Amino acid sequence: MQLVLDTNVWIDWLVFNDPSVTPLKEAHRGGRVGIIADEACLDELNSVLAYPEFGLDDTQSKSHLAEVDRCVVKHDIQRGGRPIPLPRCSDPDDQKFLALALDASADWLLTRDKALLKLSRRVKAAGFRVGSPGQWSVAFATAN
Repeated sequence: MQLVLDTNVWIDWLVFNDPSVTPLKEAHRGGRVGIIADEACLDELNSVLAYPEFGLDDTQSKSHLAEVDRCVVKHDIQRGGRPIPLPRCSDPDDQKFLALALDASADWLLTRDKALLKLSRRVKAAGFRVGSPGQWSVAFATAN
């Protein structure tokens, strides 16, 4: 199973150690899921980790980014003229996550972003699901 994680899920994983991402971390450590990222998504994460409200120093940010680098498979092929049109996200900054999920043939895009979650029904034709870490955990536990 291949996953794309929105920045807010990475922040829950890296900064807050949120219990809702524990099943995701365990599935990844167990080799049951792969996580896909591209440069645009990683650039956004790098920028967000620098937000002052997280209180991270340079060493902590670099450590978090090194952890992400160990976790992800980098995807760098972007399809123009996709055979399956993607719905437009109301937040243009989030469109890159939809495009990555489609281009990388991901199974899920995990997010807490309301603009992306609203598109969950509309992306099914693209072959992936959009949901929260909790929604994914329930579906993953049921399937395994």
